[in-house]
Amino acid sequence: MGKITGFMEITRQDPQSLPPEERIHFYREFTVPMAEAEVSRQGARCMDCGIPFCQTGCPVNNIIPDWNDLVYRGYWKEALDVLHSTNNFPEFTGRVCPAPCEAACVLNINNDAVTIKNIEHAIIDKGWEEGWVLPQPSTRHTGKKVAIIGSGPSGLAAAQQLARAGHQVVVFEKNDRIGGLLRYGIPDFKMEKHWIDRRQKQMQAEGVEFRTSQHVGVTLPALQLVTDFDAVLLTGGSEHPRDLGVPGRELEGIHFAMSFLPQQNRRNAGDQVASQILATGKHVVVIGGGDTGSDCVGTSIRQGAASVTQFELMPRPPEQENKPLVWPNYPMKLRTSSSQEEGCNRDWSVATKSFKGVDGRVSQLRAVRLEWKKDLQGQMTMSEVPDSEFEIQADLVLLAMGYLHPVHEGLLTQLGVTLDGRGNVAANTDQYQTSIPKVFSAGDMRRGQSLVVWAIREGRQAARAMDEFLMGRSDLPR
Repeated sequence: MGKITGFMEITRQDPQSLPPEERIHFYREFTVPMAEAEVSRQGARCMDCGIPFCQTGCPVNNIIPDWNDLVYRGYWKEALDVLHSTNNFPEFTGRVCPAPCEAACVLNINNDAVTIKNIEHAIIDKGWEEGWVLPQPSTRHTGKKVAIIGSGPSGLAAAQQLARAGHQVVVFEKNDRIGGLLRYGIPDFKMEKHWIDRRQKQMQAEGVEFRTSQHVGVTLPALQLVTDFDAVLLTGGSEHPRDLGVPGRELEGIHFAMSFLPQQNRRNAGDQVASQILATGKHVVVIGGGDTGSDCVGTSIRQGAASVTQFELMPRPPEQENKPLVWPNYPMKLRTSSSQEEGCNRDWSVATKSFKGVDGRVSQLRAVRLEWKKDLQGQMTMSEVPDSEFEIQADLVLLAMGYLHPVHEGLLTQLGVTLDGRGNVAANTDQYQTSIPKVFSAGDMRRGQSLVVWAIREGRQAARAMDEFLMGRSDLPR
């Protein structure tokens, strides 16, 4: 694929970004698109490697070598067709996916991986610019009605696939706009929301109906949908956050990340937000070193925080992975996000012990350093380092420690679906069927918190399973 000797002649080139001192003053995306000619050159680096491990590294099994080769040869429309054959929303994944495909690239064994994510990004952006992305309404109508609860990437992918199979699809969303965490979790500087609006219009032209401000299980009885529809898909995400049960947790100024991030996205959309949580002029502490914590960092900086500190419970990862040991799997190594580049103090192996406050509001965080060792079973265990406690000023604390499982109250309790040992909706990856035959589940609600690309994969696979359930067979891809 690509140019036979391209990987030896051409070096990896990544897109440039606006400098931190400039981009922290706005909430728009700040990556500068590469010229088409350079993107094509990057496609030429794709090797004729025999076994494309990049495809197995990609949760949606994108046919990566094919569209790399097509871009190299200038066949952009054909590349878009190949890309869309496995991924409904490459403009989402091309912006926010951590690119496990690049970790699995054969060239990554002893060189720099192909810029797969950026090529994907360039293909879909050109497709929209050229008017190649059009509605694909079904030419047949099955007469079957499907309800999808949740309009995140999993629900949207399933909705589009099922509508194209000829079913009448209605998507129920508890918020005032569709998109789930794409809309109200991911900051605009990572993914602007007009990309979602554009896909919504395409899907509406394909026959998908969206009903917003419909909180199934709260404002709308869940069992009513089971009665009114031929099949129901649960894609409500994993929204029960992990809390921090330490003294002082009740103080004002300590919030979950998902209380903080959606408010700024709403402001960016032009909404009025009463009593908005703001980092302006405050010393902010973010607890949690993952993507959500990083999003809190970037948002706090843009709001004008006096300082931002990010704590991670786990030890600092190595600067470089041991490739012979971990390739083609996604490696654990030190990564610095664009938000962290903008001005953040990061610290690892830190556990929060308590909070102190003044007049009921948090003012200090007391923490301790940890030592991590392997036990006799090879499991990592932590212990506090003696005499290592310290305090840090904290006017605003944001808890970004992940999510335990979907919210059980309301929807799930009304339906009475069986849960697995982790509190997620129990369903396998063949039928995606819950303990209630007509009810299916996919995405984070089924697998636990994960990536956008995994959500899209599960939505597509669940759509095929539901189509087969409704019709006895299915032509939809898995």
